[in-house]
Amino acid sequence: MRLDLGSKVSCTDAEFGELADVIVDPISRRVTHVVVAPHGQREHARLVSIERARPAEDGLALDHSVAEVEALESLRESVYMRARDHVVADPDWDVGAEDVLALPLFQEMDGMGTVADPDPHVMIRYDRIPKNEVEIRRSSAVWSSDEHHLGHVDGFLIGSEGAFDIVLERGHLWGRRDVVIPASAVAQIRNDAVTLSLTKQQVAELDVRHVHRWF
Repeated sequence: MRLDLGSKVSCTDAEFGELADVIVDPISRRVTHVVVAPHGQREHARLVSIERARPAEDGLALDHSVAEVEALESLRESVYMRARDHVVADPDWDVGAEDVLALPLFQEMDGMGTVADPDPHVMIRYDRIPKNEVEIRRSSAVWSSDEHHLGHVDGFLIGSEGAFDIVLERGHLWGRRDVVIPASAVAQIRNDAVTLSLTKQQVAELDVRHVHRWF
């Protein structure tokens, strides 16, 4: 099964939206869940077990109705906190991908004619994910063993026993290519990033092909 991040997601009765992210167990190297969301409405994203998903001709199909998916608990949260602090998980879930939102600065002149210090707080949006698992999205970086940024994750190819290869997108616009990174070449998976056991040159020697998507 191929999971193309951004591809269409359909339910048993209607289209739901798109495949936003993928949840991975970094120890067993298995995809456990998919994150699906209505188009342009990430705040309404839902977590669905990979066992309830199957490949479809134009994307991904879920064994749920739209109402059943919408009834699932939302995984998106927001918190207003000091810029140097970290979101703390609880015993039931971990923190997945995070986005820091810059807030407008309202600076005023103090009595000495200098600019007052700005508010040291920021708004952070994050996903609550299953304990001891990590979240990969389409912007997640892929790094070589010699610390070169190679591109970003475009999808996953899941084998019959659940192990997966990673589809790496390289290049820009019309020059984009897909490179399939075998599971054996993945050294580490963590939130929003993948590190390979291959050097930049070794990845360059892998077979490439034109990007093909269903959307």
